[in-house]
Amino acid sequence: MTRQVGDHVVERLREWGVEQVFGYPGDGINGLIAAFGRADGDPAFIQVRHEEMAAFAAAGYAKFSGKVGVCVATSGPGAIHLLNGLYDAKLDHVPVVAIIGQTARSAMGGSYQQEVDLQNLYKDVASDYLVEVNVSSQLPNALDRAFRTAAARRAPTAVIIPSDVQEEPYEPPTHDFKQVPSSSPDLFSASVIRAPQDQIERAAEILNAGSRVAILIGQGARGAAEEVKRIADLTGAGVAKALLGKDVLSDELPYVTGSIGLLGTRPSYELMRDCDTLLIIGSNFPYTQFMPDFGQARAVQIDIDGAMIGMRYPTEVNLVGDAKATLAELIPLVHAKPDRAWSLEIEQNVVRWWQTIERQSMLDAKPVNPMRVVWELSQRIPENAIVTADSGSSTNWYARCLRMRGDIRGSLSGTLATMGPAVPYALGAKFAHPDRPAIALVGDGAMQMNGLAELLTVARYQDRWSDPRLIVCVFHNNDLNQVTWELRSMGGAPKFEESQTLPDISYADVARSAGLAAIEIDSADEVGPAWETALAAERPILLDFRTDPEVPPIPPHATWEQMKDTAEAILRGDPGGWHLIAQGVKTKAQEIFPARDK
Repeated sequence: MTRQVGDHVVERLREWGVEQVFGYPGDGINGLIAAFGRADGDPAFIQVRHEEMAAFAAAGYAKFSGKVGVCVATSGPGAIHLLNGLYDAKLDHVPVVAIIGQTARSAMGGSYQQEVDLQNLYKDVASDYLVEVNVSSQLPNALDRAFRTAAARRAPTAVIIPSDVQEEPYEPPTHDFKQVPSSSPDLFSASVIRAPQDQIERAAEILNAGSRVAILIGQGARGAAEEVKRIADLTGAGVAKALLGKDVLSDELPYVTGSIGLLGTRPSYELMRDCDTLLIIGSNFPYTQFMPDFGQARAVQIDIDGAMIGMRYPTEVNLVGDAKATLAELIPLVHAKPDRAWSLEIEQNVVRWWQTIERQSMLDAKPVNPMRVVWELSQRIPENAIVTADSGSSTNWYARCLRMRGDIRGSLSGTLATMGPAVPYALGAKFAHPDRPAIALVGDGAMQMNGLAELLTVARYQDRWSDPRLIVCVFHNNDLNQVTWELRSMGGAPKFEESQTLPDISYADVARSAGLAAIEIDSADEVGPAWETALAAERPILLDFRTDPEVPPIPPHATWEQMKDTAEAILRGDPGGWHLIAQGVKTKAQEIFPARDK
């Protein structure tokens, strides 16, 4: 039987070590779908409920595996649906290859059904590599470059294949003029880049001169965790974490101050407020207002990408290079600081903060305090768990209340901050690590947007995971809560119920109808036992937590303007006003007043 182009695509994916492709069928990729059917599950075609979820799942797989994720979609609407997930990958620097169908070449330019100018549509999201394959001999080079570029640039790439090309006989490139061959599929061993020695010496001088050193880490520091610990020990620094770097260091380390920014912790705020030296490692955290005042601190930055360095804070030295290799050269030049007053202050602040979070989490609410949901998880979470968080008020509780330890991994849509990735991320995580439990923390807005449909995907593929635990935790408050709080605190506007209130449904009932286990929780005493049941389950399970929408995600560094705007929103008739005041006062009091001795 003559091999078709679609067969060659599938074979090339197999040669690249691709074990699964996330996608949804359509007639623009019929040739590819037929080839997957002939491939006997190698690689497997994982059918999600929507192409956006395919891109999210591929991004989640890439985040948690360190490999290239792959997604497939049909022409026109399918290709359009992929975009949000691919932009999530682009902005978080995640390698994903998208293979997309297109209308037949004979129909192009004729306003044919589902014909979209994909070259224009994708030229931004796949700016590092985008190609349309119009003859089969293009394919080896096109696919190989897509994989190599995605891995090298940590970015999404796209290969467009018209539907008629997919069904043509495959003809490899020949040794001729205007033919482009390719090499065997393998990911190159990337060379380790480190900064020049004189710049490393200048950086050491700055760190040695400082007396109050702060370190900010992001996901780019993940491979350098031991080196970050060593440099923190030498300098007596506190270490704050951007959200994408939340899992780089354990929160049980006494000098780790936790998340930074609007969703951050008070110790991180105080660390940046009071430091005189700042070392940024592998982070593109954009909110300068949460860093030291300009002119307050001398700063050094380490980043693998020279295009992204030196633009978040006025740095004196920019070390372009791999974090691990660069820190290994820097550490021998850094002197241990004999005065430990700064580090002792940081450690005391961290202890007080976790005491505050515990007290805030244990406050009564109507019916359940959402902080307690994550706090109780923290007490029980396995040290090999993978946690995915969605965008919304639930992100606050992930950022502040979940204590990382052991080999726990976690991620979210860090830069795009889009709603909807937590459940498909968890799916991608389970295919990356089928032997590890995955936990998705999802607001009910994101759950209604697309999480409910993906419960069907979870149910369909649970038998493929050696550890079947995938826990979907829903913060059920019938409110688009993050935006409600932003309306109050950033504009002084009361909650607008027509836009903010969600239809009330039982997420547990939906999960059961999809074939999953489920528990409904509407009292504080049930929170801990529900997590214990879920973590002991032998199949995926949904936890439907009825949470209080008026528990405020108050930043520990809330400004006078934010407090004034919130008060104005209440005075203008916010429907939850008086309950909001009560919960806000109780929550803030736990931070202001020290804990009593037990």
